[in-house]
Amino acid sequence: MTSSSRGSRERPAADRPFSLTGAERWYVAQTLFKRECGAQSQLQAQGFRVFLPRVLRTVRHARRLRTIREPAFPGYLFCALDLQRDRWRSVNGTFGVARLIMGEEAPMPVPFGVVEALQSYVDPAGFCRFDRDLVAGQSVRVTVGPFAQAIGELVHLDAKGRVRVLLEIMGGKITATLDRSALVAV
Repeated sequence: MTSSSRGSRERPAADRPFSLTGAERWYVAQTLFKRECGAQSQLQAQGFRVFLPRVLRTVRHARRLRTIREPAFPGYLFCALDLQRDRWRSVNGTFGVARLIMGEEAPMPVPFGVVEALQSYVDPAGFCRFDRDLVAGQSVRVTVGPFAQAIGELVHLDAKGRVRVLLEIMGGKITATLDRSALVAV
């Protein structure tokens, strides 16, 4: 495969913005278990543009908490393709990729605006921040810290990024003050 036969190899993938050009559309590739990052690297090495939304999450193990980076949609990533120009069947043979999500005989495109909306949630550090649309009275889930995975009601937001949440823990309700980025809407 030469550079001239692959229209998407004109510039390195890291230099191109996520906006679509020409007849490109976003498609979903299902990855093998815990292979999203490897699949992303392999696809980019082949010249494909890939979007893998990531989030920060706190996990508990053996009484220890640690914050990990993980895909927002485990097992899936988005790939920009022009089905007439790109050799899209090679995506299925890429290490780490199980398959493209297919329609009848071709990959099924993601509806317009879905990937673009996800990209608008990406912060300068490269992580999706789904906390920007929070409002008082809304049900929320804590994603990081000692209260990770707890569900509660957002009571108060302040201008400094701190929030007060009424958490439902062990059959009772307690008030906790957290960073806004530690919450997602339920």
